[in-house]
Amino acid sequence: MKAIRRFTVRPVLPEPLRPLSDLARNLRWSWHAETRDLFQSVDPERWAVAEGDPVRLLGGVRTARLAELAQDRRFLRRLTAVADDLHDYMTGERWYQRQGDGLPAAVAYFSPEFGITAALPQYSGGLGILAGDHLKAASDLGVPLIGVGLLYRHGYFRQTLSRDGWQQEHYPVLDPNELPLTLLKDTDGAPARVSLALPGGTGLHARIWLAQVGRVPLLLLDSDVEDNDLGERGVTDRLYGGGSEHRLLQEMLLGIGGVRAVRAYCRLTGHPEPEVFHTNEGHAGFLGLERIAELCASGLDFNPALEAVRAGTVFTTHTPVPAGIDRFDRELVTRHFGPDAELPGIDVQRILELGRETYPGGEPNLFNMAVMGLRLAQRANGVSLLHGQVSREMFAGLWPGFDAEEVPITSVTNGVHAPTWVAPEVLGLGARRVGAQRAEDALTVGGSERWDSVTEISDQELWELRRTLREQLVLEVRRRLRASWRQRGAGDAELGWIDGVLDPDVLTIGFARRVPSYKRLTLMLRDRDRLTELLLHPERPVQIVVAGKAHPADDGGKRLVQELVRFADDPRVRHRIVFLPDYGMGMAQKLYPGCDVWLNNPLRPLEACGTSGMKAALNGCLNLSVLDGWWDEWFQPDFGWSIPTADGTGTDPDRRDDIEAAALYDLLEQRVAPRFYERGRGGLPDRWIEMVRQTLTLLGPKVLAGRMVREYVDRLYAPAALSHRALTPDTARELADWKARVRAAWPGVGVGHVETTVTTATAELGTSVGLRVRVALGGLAPDDVEVQAVSGRVDSEDRITGATTVPLKPVGNPDPEGRWLYEGPLCLDRTGPYGYTVRILPAHRLLTSAAETGLVAVPPQDVVAGSGVLLR
Repeated sequence: MKAIRRFTVRPVLPEPLRPLSDLARNLRWSWHAETRDLFQSVDPERWAVAEGDPVRLLGGVRTARLAELAQDRRFLRRLTAVADDLHDYMTGERWYQRQGDGLPAAVAYFSPEFGITAALPQYSGGLGILAGDHLKAASDLGVPLIGVGLLYRHGYFRQTLSRDGWQQEHYPVLDPNELPLTLLKDTDGAPARVSLALPGGTGLHARIWLAQVGRVPLLLLDSDVEDNDLGERGVTDRLYGGGSEHRLLQEMLLGIGGVRAVRAYCRLTGHPEPEVFHTNEGHAGFLGLERIAELCASGLDFNPALEAVRAGTVFTTHTPVPAGIDRFDRELVTRHFGPDAELPGIDVQRILELGRETYPGGEPNLFNMAVMGLRLAQRANGVSLLHGQVSREMFAGLWPGFDAEEVPITSVTNGVHAPTWVAPEVLGLGARRVGAQRAEDALTVGGSERWDSVTEISDQELWELRRTLREQLVLEVRRRLRASWRQRGAGDAELGWIDGVLDPDVLTIGFARRVPSYKRLTLMLRDRDRLTELLLHPERPVQIVVAGKAHPADDGGKRLVQELVRFADDPRVRHRIVFLPDYGMGMAQKLYPGCDVWLNNPLRPLEACGTSGMKAALNGCLNLSVLDGWWDEWFQPDFGWSIPTADGTGTDPDRRDDIEAAALYDLLEQRVAPRFYERGRGGLPDRWIEMVRQTLTLLGPKVLAGRMVREYVDRLYAPAALSHRALTPDTARELADWKARVRAAWPGVGVGHVETTVTTATAELGTSVGLRVRVALGGLAPDDVEVQAVSGRVDSEDRITGATTVPLKPVGNPDPEGRWLYEGPLCLDRTGPYGYTVRILPAHRLLTSAAETGLVAVPPQDVVAGSGVLLR
């Protein structure tokens, strides 16, 4: 029989055990081993059934067991110690508090998904896991972050396989009352709410759930409230589901509703108001519009409000391909904004202009969320050095006239939260070597270039640790594989072979990620005979564990999954290669530590960062990867291997896959497997162990989320806070008026004549060339611009590479035609073909980059022809 109504019945804890409730409600338990150990000791069997979720555990513990624990002095001492430790963690001074003045009082961090723990399934892949790690690292460092997201009642889908290996999706209903969440209450005790206006006079209402992530509050908006119509109740039904209007409403609720939720939270708790707003990918970009509307309501016009909002906004792009960006029909956006809908005080045309694709090839009828994110943020970044470069090239059309390297998008390479992803056995070994506190600081705060204490660990200890982790993975794989086959319809009598799947002494390769085509799940299957030989090699066998989810609407991705599953089902190789369905955080925490090699073979340069290999590396796993994302930045032969790529523009895609798959097989056959199985005098794989040691010593400190968040604080949050404070209403008006004046005058700005003191086509290294330039400023003053000489080596097409810029100085007064003379020296500091040009840029003390306005004036062709701009 099916229940007609559902309740959540909470346990009544005996008074001595009340601190357990606080511990369960703070998600620090998800990365704090002592807290997890305490909960496990409450009821080990039920802990396993609850899959490590303290809220579920406490909801099912027998009353008699609770009474017994309430009298257990040893347990109560442990409880007191863990509760005191959490109090110290929450209230004590941490890294951020020791950095001095000038840092933002608070930072609001918006993301469409957050991967904190498997017990709160609000993530689909790397973007969400990165956001979760960002919050955890910020908590460890004491950064006053407020996370903002949506609460999806179905989360992301759970994945199973049909008998023939086709992916099947299941959407379990999540009850917030059974999750580690509390409802934000208003002063009268009623649930705090935010509302958005919808066309036709209706509204979209949402409650605010609070997940406490260590020191960081995470606000999750939930539209499943009675005041909403059925359609509006379903806005937060599932992550990345529904059509365009559904997604637009989700993103309006996240951005606009999220700002309103932050205001409510700060009002109700006394938390400092954010000075910086960080948009993690374009999905939350509407937050800038809400903040503009706030300032307009206080008396500012749109343009000054835009400047003030931009000053305190950071935008992070995660996609290296235009197809990964949300784009909406302009008519749909128009319908949801304006006098009869949301943000009635802002002209809809101003909103549409913010998302317009003004670059060559852009679609004039589409509203681009990433474009809006860039226009609403004074600071933007990609998530690895290579991705920063790719992003500058991808969005260069928004800054016409500037070279891609001058586009104002920097990069902060992602990191991973070590306490979440490092196996307890690895943590324990580090704690024994350097002490628990030093080990914790090294993994959370970071800051050192090397972990030299790893050199003190003996080869025997390292190898025994690696085998222990591999053995644990083998047991986990068999357990999950058996469960998967039962879901596929197999009976126990058919599954005896699973007891022989994988071997704890065989080289183990891991491959797990989302399954879009560019990640090439099935590249390893390109030559199946050769792969089979690798798997079944008599002396140097290889075994592979694969996991991954295709998007529910991506049948192409599902076919890739099925292709891999069918190969892994073959009785000849099924003991050496397995596909595990339902890849998520719980599986990942077992998978990364147990693998010897982490495989990554995307189409370069389409992997923005790819943090799974970082998590593996922190456990002593070696990377075997295409030079993409973070691996392109930090690869060294000491840490693993790079897969050669055939990414020339003329390479046929099939031919490229053939070449790169052959390179992968060659590496495995000739270098990876021989090194793993090679034994030294002591019977250990000495050279392999040394690579493990170098990975931990040199790569470990780089891949930390603590390092990443400290970079965000130093390079983006702190400067954004200073800009935010500088943009008072008066200075915002000043900047907006100046930009308007410059844009109006810019058609009259130009380089009229360039002459140099060099009369020959050659010159000696170290000499200086005098430049004299006549420029028209179109009614602007010299203080409004900077005239620059740009010089450097030139390529075969006379393009300047590695450019150096030198400002030129105005001389005297304008001539009768209003033109100014600028002069300056140009030092010839490089040999070979050398060239220069001259340009004019707007200049103002409140600009963060020379390209910010997108305006530049360069010499017309007739001036270039007569200026002798090349020295050979």
